[in-house]
Amino acid sequence: MNPSHSVQFFDAQFERQARGEDFALNPFEQAALPYLRGHVLDFGCGMGNLAFAAAARGSSVLALDASPAAITHIRQRAADTALAVEAGLADLRDHALHEDFDAVVSIGLLMFFDCATALRMLTQLQAHVRGGGVAAVNVLVEGTTYLDMFEAQDHCLFARAELARHFSGWSILHAESSDFEAPGGTHKVFETVIARKPGVAA
Repeated sequence: MNPSHSVQFFDAQFERQARGEDFALNPFEQAALPYLRGHVLDFGCGMGNLAFAAAARGSSVLALDASPAAITHIRQRAADTALAVEAGLADLRDHALHEDFDAVVSIGLLMFFDCATALRMLTQLQAHVRGGGVAAVNVLVEGTTYLDMFEAQDHCLFARAELARHFSGWSILHAESSDFEAPGGTHKVFETVIARKPGVAA
């Protein structure tokens, strides 16, 4: 796997977080947590904070990320806590899923792919949610300092309300737009959708 600039950036950031034991859930993870049950996929898990929070509530979690520092940390934390979290190192731009899940979560990841890849991976994530299961997805829709740091063509700003449109036919359980101040007097806006797939949960 050839890591992208964004993977290299976050790998260094995750190493710092691990040393500082920064395990707090961000607001998007806090919103998703109550909906995560059963067998859960955390796609772009970062430090695994949400994965461990879900496992502590009784879920089994497959946590995937492209950061070696994050995956090493999660594996050690899983061994220390004996929680049901399995960590896998993966190129998330082109990772094929081979099982279905009761819940799939992807927080703050898809905007670090080009748009064609982001939509292809979103479709795959949706396809691997079991009937009656839940998907929780969060994307950037406006403003980012990251696009000044990395190649803009390799990143994707979703249009406003675009994410919700990709869940047509699902039951929307939670939809939120979140605006945050950013450096240089700018701001960034995220949209979060949590939706239930048609069908009967196992």
